[in-house]
Parts: sequence; structure tokens; C-alpha cells
Amino acid sequence: MAQLEQATVVQPTMRALSAALKGAANIISIAALLAAWEGIARSGVMTSFQLPPLSAVLLRIGHDAATGDLLVNAGLTLYRAMAGFLIAAVGGILIGMAMARVSIMRWFFDPILSVGFPMPKIAFLPVIVLWLGVFEASKITMVVFDAIFPVVAATIFAIRGVERELLWSARNMGANDHEIMWQIVLPAALPQIMTGLQVALPLSMIVAVVAEMLMGGYGLGAAMITASRFANSTGVFAGIVEVAVVGYFLVRGMALIRRRLLIWHQETQTPATV
Repeated sequence: MAQLEQATVVQPTMRALSAALKGAANIISIAALLAAWEGIARSGVMTSFQLPPLSAVLLRIGHDAATGDLLVNAGLTLYRAMAGFLIAAVGGILIGMAMARVSIMRWFFDPILSVGFPMPKIAFLPVIVLWLGVFEASKITMVVFDAIFPVVAATIFAIRGVERELLWSARNMGANDHEIMWQIVLPAALPQIMTGLQVALPLSMIVAVVAEMLMGGYGLGAAMITASRFANSTGVFAGIVEVAVVGYFLVRGMALIRRRLLIWHQETQTPATV
């Protein structure tokens, strides 16, 4: 009895200690990278034009935040990335479901997916600009065009990978096709679909920044390329840090959504110990 009580106390403590050590390790690695950046920049090994000190970059970010430029540029980039991501998520899941369940849809879309997936979609940017100009629609379209492929592929493989025993059992219990899809197939396929969405989200951010660099206007990418044209290396590195921070919070947010949606799944459960 005493051993059971001791294990009940020790196990949560060990899990908390493990989580704290993991968080500390993540902070230490980032802090070491930033310290190395500041040290190399101050050492004279590289000029301040090649590598401005981190302190100067942070001052530039603070100035951008104070003037409101950071809020405007980050907001526009996030709007384009998230709008394109949401369209790609909904469209990709619907197309993937259709391809996995309807043979004629698979026959039509499979060659397009096979050719388009490995192709660098940024090659179509001149065509999109010719059709839609350099406005919001073209940037969001570019994001959708890039982000939809991993969502479609993940949805197809997820639905095809659902255990046949689950489908047979549901049919034997009298479930119709609609009930099987929404109550059996989609919940079973959700972990892999979420993986496709987690791939598509940072890709959306990357494509939005690149599109802004190439098309101009406002946004984090446009601000970076403008700073580069004026040989303002501090502004360029400030943009890199801003994109990294925004991307980090997007990825962490998607990981949190995954844990919430898959709270029933074994991947979110704490392993049992004896």
C-alpha cells in the first residue's frame, strides 16, 4: 500500500520535472544561438553590414513596433497566409475525400496530383500575376496553390488507411455510407489529416512571404526586400526574426489545436508506467 502511494506521488513529479527540463533545453538552445549571433557580430569577424548585432536588430524591431509598421506588415502577411491556408485546408480535405471514395474523381485528379506535387509551384507566379495582377487575390491564390497539395495527399492516405474491420463492423451494425464517413472514417483519419495541415500551415507562411518579396506592396516579405534594396541589413535581419517569431507561434498554435482535437487519441495519452 505504501509503495502504491509513493508511486502515485512520484510519477506526477517525474512528469513535471521531465517537462520542465525539456522546456529549459529549448530555451537554452535558442539563448545559445542568440548569444552566438551577438558575439560573432561584436567580434569583428564579420562586418555589421554582413551580420548586424542582435541588439541592433531588436532595436529596429522595437522601432517598427512603435511606429506601427510591424503590426501592419505582420497583420497583412498573417491574413494572406491564413486565408490561403483555410481555403487550401477545406478544399484539400474535400478533394481528398472525393478522390478516396469516388473512382471517377480519383481518375481525374490523380494525374494532376502526381505531376503538381513535386513541381515548384512558385514557377506559376508569373502566370498568376498575368491573370490576377499583383493584388491580394494573386498572393492568396499562390498560397492556396502551394498549400493544397499536402492536404489532399494526407487526406487520401488517411482515408485509405482506415482499418477495414471498422468499416465492416459499422456496416454489420446497420450504418449507412453517410454515418460511416462522418462517424468512422473521418475520426479514424483525423490524425493523419492533421499532419497534412501541420505541413501546409508553415508552407502557407513561407509562400506568403516569398510572394510579398516578389510582388512588393506591404507585408513582412515586402519590408525585407525593400530594406535589401536600400542596403539596410539591419532591416533585413529584423524581418527574418519577425517571420521566425510569427511562424513559431503559428506552428505552436497548430500543435495545440491538434492536441485538443485528438484528446481521445493514443498519441495524446501519457504512457502508463508500472
